[in-house]
Amino acid sequence: MYRTAAIGSLREILARESVQAMIIPTNDPHFGEYTQDHYKVREWLSGFTGSAGTLVITENSAALWTDSRYFVQAEAQLRGTPIRLMKIKMPQTPSIPDWILSQYPHGAKVAIDEALFSYKEYSSLKKSLGSSCTVLPVQDPFNAIWKDRKPLVFNPITYLLPEYSGEEPSAKFNRLKESLDIAQKRFVYIISACDEVAWLCNIRGTDIEYNPLPQSYALVTNTAIHLFIDIDALQEDTKNRLVAQGVEIHPYTSFVSLLKQFPADTLRICAADKISLRDHNALVVPGAQFMEDPITGGALNRLKAVKNNWEKAGFKKAFLHDGIAWCRLLKHIDDSLRSGEILNEYRIGEKLISFRRECPQYRGESFEPIVAFGPHAALPHYSANEEHGSEITGNGFLLMDTGAQYLFGTTDTTRTIPVGELSEEQKKHYTLVLKGMISLSLAKFPAGTRGASLDILARGPLFNEGLMFFHGTGHGIGHYLCVHEGPQSIRMEENPVPLEPGMVLSNEPAVYFEGAYGIRTENVLLVEPWKTTKFNEFYQFETLTLVPIATSCILNDLLTPQELAWLNAYNERVYEKIAPLLTDAGEKEWLKKATSPCLK
Repeated sequence: MYRTAAIGSLREILARESVQAMIIPTNDPHFGEYTQDHYKVREWLSGFTGSAGTLVITENSAALWTDSRYFVQAEAQLRGTPIRLMKIKMPQTPSIPDWILSQYPHGAKVAIDEALFSYKEYSSLKKSLGSSCTVLPVQDPFNAIWKDRKPLVFNPITYLLPEYSGEEPSAKFNRLKESLDIAQKRFVYIISACDEVAWLCNIRGTDIEYNPLPQSYALVTNTAIHLFIDIDALQEDTKNRLVAQGVEIHPYTSFVSLLKQFPADTLRICAADKISLRDHNALVVPGAQFMEDPITGGALNRLKAVKNNWEKAGFKKAFLHDGIAWCRLLKHIDDSLRSGEILNEYRIGEKLISFRRECPQYRGESFEPIVAFGPHAALPHYSANEEHGSEITGNGFLLMDTGAQYLFGTTDTTRTIPVGELSEEQKKHYTLVLKGMISLSLAKFPAGTRGASLDILARGPLFNEGLMFFHGTGHGIGHYLCVHEGPQSIRMEENPVPLEPGMVLSNEPAVYFEGAYGIRTENVLLVEPWKTTKFNEFYQFETLTLVPIATSCILNDLLTPQELAWLNAYNERVYEKIAPLLTDAGEKEWLKKATSPCLK
């Protein structure tokens, strides 16, 4: 809901300080994808609920920037408000600095919350706005106007045992120091990202929705890991394990004050895009030396991205359990449609969760379930709720994109299935998306290959028909951590991080027709060694996902023999892995039929 009074109050605060504009991002001081409600200022002011977007409030106007995943949603939620929607990467869309300069050609003061902007973003903003504008870092001004603002939450923190993590914090500490390759005797490596802290210290929590993370910071020096968490949330056994690993524990709120205490001759190592302006300023003392994280994508982040043998085995177990739940759901949908029972988007998502809960190691969803029928499937991040979940009736595609958190791994799967009768054009589009997914799955590539070099494999079949999708093709996935993890990716935009054995990524080409339907098919891939020749080391992908791919909506003649062989072998593997674990004979019979071979 658009907050007219709150925006008016904010403008009054800015006017008292002679400030003309304020930029409000979707961030917290840890720069994760999800934030606690306490930090959802942009959503509270604008009424736009998407997970990505930046709001700019000026004296007389307002605008919100978001990406293609949320164009339709943002248009709907901003309708009737004075906030102008800015579609990122679309023609004629100005950048935030350009728009501010168009509003204030002779200059302005532009406020930012110093805890919610990274040092890199701040530096870039200053440069883009130029000398005519002043970027004014301020401390959070919203407590004064947000009367029912929720406080930060700190829930119990648990320790991820070595049987799941495969490595203790002390070993990770030593590997991190080796990767930094610092000759300097004294250094401090700053870690703001909660998932990096959780991985390094083998801790998990529930402070952030969908991500099994505690609110936390860490500092690594040449002698110890310093962990900053809510002391009261730390369970006794977790504390004892951390202390035994040489981890020094500090109150969460003492992070900034401790940053200020390091002597000038301590080399400060940080990534400019991962440290807030507030925290960066706390490190600045006369004579202080700074060094950018020496590893592309971040030294700790790169270590976290390459899964060890325990983590890889855990992923495979997670997808096995998830495959069981998915197969039971797909049979339930099929049976319901055949019997005439009316299904609902929201209840389908809840049904899958109920099947997942039967696994004792299930720890919740890894993101908000996307269950979308017909036109809703054209919204990449559509979310149904109990009051507004649409019924599954008539003809069209039902798109389901959901993932789960298990103690042994994180999952993310999308399946699009037919409901009723489909047109030949719909079947063609489904087949083109599938061809792209298969093409990427079959890739062989040399060491040093970046995701951008492989992206065309997934998009090529769509490009050949003048079609495309605007989101990335693949994102990294954490091990019982964030379902969207860096630094690796597969997308059109260049990312200098090469794909390495042990990295886990999604493979999710798609196509969307606004107001009509959307199609996305997603598996998860593990990078593995393939062969070494006189030319190079070569890698390949192993598919981890174990969920049948619907075949009744495929135009078989559009598939090459190699693609058809891959599809049949994939569905056969799903049956071989999942069927022995199904206790109901009817479920096994359904799965046998669902995975039967496609023929030319």
